[in-house]
Amino acid sequence: MTRTSRLWRSLAVAGAASLVLAACGGDDDGGSDDESPGAGGDGGTATSEEPLRLGTLLPETGNLAFLGPPEFAGVDLAIQEINDAGGVLGHDVEVTHTDSSDASNTAVTQQSTDSLLNAGVAAIIGAASSGVSFTVLDRIVQDETIMFSPANTSPDFTTYEDDGLYFRTAPSDVLQGQVLGDTILGDGHANIAIMNLDDAYGNGLAQYLTETIESGGGTVAAQIVYDPQASNYTSEISQLAATAPDAIALIGFEETVTIIPELVTQGVGPQQIPLYFVDGNLSNYGAELPAGLLEGNKGTQPGAEIGDDFRQRMLDTDPDLQDFNYGPESYDATVLLALAAIQAGSVESRDIADNLVQVSRDGTECATFQECADLLADGEDIDYSGVSGPIEFTDAGDPETATIGVYQYGADNTLTPLDFVERTMSQ
Repeated sequence: MTRTSRLWRSLAVAGAASLVLAACGGDDDGGSDDESPGAGGDGGTATSEEPLRLGTLLPETGNLAFLGPPEFAGVDLAIQEINDAGGVLGHDVEVTHTDSSDASNTAVTQQSTDSLLNAGVAAIIGAASSGVSFTVLDRIVQDETIMFSPANTSPDFTTYEDDGLYFRTAPSDVLQGQVLGDTILGDGHANIAIMNLDDAYGNGLAQYLTETIESGGGTVAAQIVYDPQASNYTSEISQLAATAPDAIALIGFEETVTIIPELVTQGVGPQQIPLYFVDGNLSNYGAELPAGLLEGNKGTQPGAEIGDDFRQRMLDTDPDLQDFNYGPESYDATVLLALAAIQAGSVESRDIADNLVQVSRDGTECATFQECADLLADGEDIDYSGVSGPIEFTDAGDPETATIGVYQYGADNTLTPLDFVERTMSQ
């Protein structure tokens, strides 16, 4: 499906200024009919007239900006390794990076989305925030383009009407809620207060955490829902403190660094009452908070343990990385898109979407792009096993099985992994 003229593609390639690895513009219509057989293609022997063009919609600004660097690095690392291995269908993969900002700045989100769709990318990798993704998903689907998030965890995406064009490498918060709840109960806490930001992510995770705590015999003393744009949280924390919980689950983003000092002021800080974090605020705070303030406190984060080799490859891509949250999921999303394009013999969005489930399950297991691409070239079905954990898509585009990490803070307010728990969604 041609969305832009060949002249526009040439101008876009010549004029794009936000590219990281290569110029990006044009359409995603793949090659000619005899070269691009579409779904169930020729397993890697086809070529296309156009390269696979990807875009990212990830946070450079806003309350999830700390997630941006590892996510951008994960995409860039994958594209570098894909291109070093020969690229996709005879071309290097190209990428354009844009800022998603956050759900309070929809003008930036819409502008970035429109720029990527006008450039004719085959897939948009992002957004990080579930709330942001919901603001543009309909627009992206209407354009017949894939949206592939490395970090969306809202359960609502599972049943969303996305015409088979939405995928994610992050698991539904049904799973994180279970592991977080089991961790809190396992630590001996029975009367838990939940404080969560008011959006699809915060409310959804709070719901599944509540279900796990109550089914495990615990009590939710209070659920305090707050506005992440508020200037202070004095009133909300007063309500929380009045319930005298023996543990607090804090589901939020960067406003966490404002909330924690107020918890301390009101006598319910993390050295008085154990505080449990989630993926949205599980960060290495270091000197941002007083030394030792978070020591012994815990949190959960979807994703398998990052090996030293992958960590170093990420640092080689961005030496300034402080966190690695959702970097592996971003890497895997990029690799899966490339493999699905090879399997399809096409760089057309719909053809790639029709092959994403197939390359993720029920074939010969492979762990790198090169290994998987070689198997496709030999005509084999593949099962890509990612660095973020097992990735076997359900028909809804969710990972069927996921790994949730449990982490603990040390005296320097940085994280150490304690355990990695594998959970499976019911189909």
